[in-house]
Amino acid sequence: MITSQHVGLFITCLTDLFRPSVGFASVKLLRDAGCRVTVPRNQTCCGQPAYNSGDRASAQKIAKMVIEEFEPFDYVVAPSASCAAMLSKHYKTLFTDDLWIRRSHALAAKTYEIVSFLYDVCEYEVHDITFNETVTYHDSCSALRELHIKDQPRHLLAGIDGLKLEELDEAETCCGFGGTFCVKYPEISGEMVGRKTAAITATNATTVLSSDLGCLLNIAGKIHRDGLKIKTRHITEILSGSLNKAAIGDPPTKI
Repeated sequence: MITSQHVGLFITCLTDLFRPSVGFASVKLLRDAGCRVTVPRNQTCCGQPAYNSGDRASAQKIAKMVIEEFEPFDYVVAPSASCAAMLSKHYKTLFTDDLWIRRSHALAAKTYEIVSFLYDVCEYEVHDITFNETVTYHDSCSALRELHIKDQPRHLLAGIDGLKLEELDEAETCCGFGGTFCVKYPEISGEMVGRKTAAITATNATTVLSSDLGCLLNIAGKIHRDGLKIKTRHITEILSGSLNKAAIGDPPTKI
């Protein structure tokens, strides 16, 4: 188990703009695991939208900014497998000169998705958290296929008192978000998320969890459109015991 390591938290665009509570929950979990946490003020997007759209020049420019911002830390942790995979897998493919190849590889070696970091690196165990609901878990494509994260969230959830996990059918099937995919191919995306929410409903879970906010926003949108009474939560909110009253996708409270 690591102690007193200095973690740079890569906060992600979706967390910043749509669900800041995920950032606060992440800080709490990392501190509980014995880490010092800094959220660099000058961080920006990881560059994934540009990279996936074929704009390598913009992706490379963004990657250089991120690398420089996070080089001082012992570890880089993101509450998103998608962004963590961009930093740890795809940055290494962007450069041809030796200096930036070395720097991108150094960043990749210390970058983790938060659930993997807590379980695999920190050997973190959940204590004194209660959540008396039946939940199901959606494995994001980035977590499964790029970072090989499957058992770690389930091990951590098993430490929560009162929580019952019901696995859903086709748990490893994409929800249809896929970043720009859902914008380019909305009809296909809509069919995919419909299959996903049908599988979620069949578990009779009251809450669906995941570690990727993009997937959760996509699933929450379909749940809302269909009038289903299922809450969507980021796993950090459950593990930290710091839930907002509003679930992901709930309409904003009127003042």
